[in-house]
Amino acid sequence: MQSSFRAGGWRQGAVALSLAATLAWPAIAAAAEGPDKSFAQTARDTAERAVTNVWSGAQDVAQFALGLIGVEYRWGGDSPERGLDCSGLIRYVFQEVTGVTLPRTARELSQIGTKVDLRDLRVGDLVFFNTRHLAFSHVGLYLGDNQFIHAPARGREVEITTISSNYWQKHFNGARRLVGVLPALVPSIIPEALAATIAAPAPIDEPVAPPEAAPPQ
Repeated sequence: MQSSFRAGGWRQGAVALSLAATLAWPAIAAAAEGPDKSFAQTARDTAERAVTNVWSGAQDVAQFALGLIGVEYRWGGDSPERGLDCSGLIRYVFQEVTGVTLPRTARELSQIGTKVDLRDLRVGDLVFFNTRHLAFSHVGLYLGDNQFIHAPARGREVEITTISSNYWQKHFNGARRLVGVLPALVPSIIPEALAATIAAPAPIDEPVAPPEAAPPQ
């Protein structure tokens, strides 16, 4: 199946920004009380890098999934060689890209990460559907521009489809965000800031001269 992948509508996530700011805040607050502002700047820089890493991580997950288009669907399949079912596709992609092992079923996947509204979907989010008269019985990976990739059903292959179509809108169950939210997928922030601060020479406290001994201006 031919399809194009465009992520132009994706903006750096509010969740990632909030998370990065939360993790970096203790370092920033501590630095604000001292004379050396480099710690605060370091914390800000690492927070910004974390947001960029989250964005890159989501893109990497989506790009890797695109390489699986055309893989045969197989119930219980968990690799391209043996075939993939819907949750097997998600699990395989995240394992290969992030090294994180996710739960095996669509229902289990629907219970991790952070809930996301349909209008707030971003690249890398998981989208869930009721396709077997059972809530959260199908899962796909959102690619942006109303498209998601999934392993649909027996006799078909991994493909991209449009989430705004009548069928998928009708059966939509919800979405979850994993990239930048699950602890194992959160970039390291504070260790970098602390390392940079420890490596810097400690400031020397200069004695304050009494008014009469102060040098002329």
